[in-house]
Amino acid sequence: MPELPEVEAVRTGLEQLVVNKTIESVSVMWPKIIETTDIEKFKLTLIGESIEAVLRRGKFLIIRLTHFDLISHLRMEGKYEFHQADDPLMKHTHVVFHFNDGTQLRYLDVRKFGRMALIDKHQAEEYRGIKKLGPEPVLPDFNLTVFEEQLGRRVKAIKPLLLDQHLVTGLGNIYVDEALYQARIHPEQPANTLTKDEIEVLHDAIIEVLARAVAAGGTTIRTYKNALGEAGKFQVALKVYGQTGQACDRCQTPIKKIKVAQRGTHFCPKCQVLH
Repeated sequence: MPELPEVEAVRTGLEQLVVNKTIESVSVMWPKIIETTDIEKFKLTLIGESIEAVLRRGKFLIIRLTHFDLISHLRMEGKYEFHQADDPLMKHTHVVFHFNDGTQLRYLDVRKFGRMALIDKHQAEEYRGIKKLGPEPVLPDFNLTVFEEQLGRRVKAIKPLLLDQHLVTGLGNIYVDEALYQARIHPEQPANTLTKDEIEVLHDAIIEVLARAVAAGGTTIRTYKNALGEAGKFQVALKVYGQTGQACDRCQTPIKKIKVAQRGTHFCPKCQVLH
């Protein structure tokens, strides 16, 4: 699943490719992608709309149009591709935005789990999926004091808490494993048992890991590519995720993989001790 750094890379690519383009028509080959029962109205409404900006909130893309916000969530395998009108239509292409200059933005999704919703302009923060999100993992939004208070009230293991998007948004399986490794915290450590120092180190690790991943264009696992067709480069910097059996960078202990909250979880059993 594309995580925050990958979605940010897609946003950056789309910003370069489609801002200021005007929609001439829209083709919808798989209606369930669109969160409306009136697909014809969706297509007609978008005619003549221009793309003013491409924004991101958590893992949601917000395509700002002349009169509307188009919210897009890529889910497991969704991706955007930019094409000329006469390029062959690839398998798993479900939505095509035809621009008046002969170019196209195509949405492809092998599993068809991705979703799009058209809402009133500047109302993205009220969209149900976005409304419940925690702060972005950047300062000053991601406040250490608030983070510490929230963890102190929760007995749940730290990994699933970080995955649920309420404490901080944008963390998925890869980057939770990487941040916990950097902070030397066991993924099953109950949140309310973390010390003040551990929380501060974890807070910094979350910000740093995601910032480095954004700068690298994300992590390519299987099929992810950004809107420019470029693979992310952060996978070469992964310390624990996907490194089962490899020597820990710090202590040379083999990296271990377990299941935490039904998710494959990687950690160093010597550096990240449950206490």
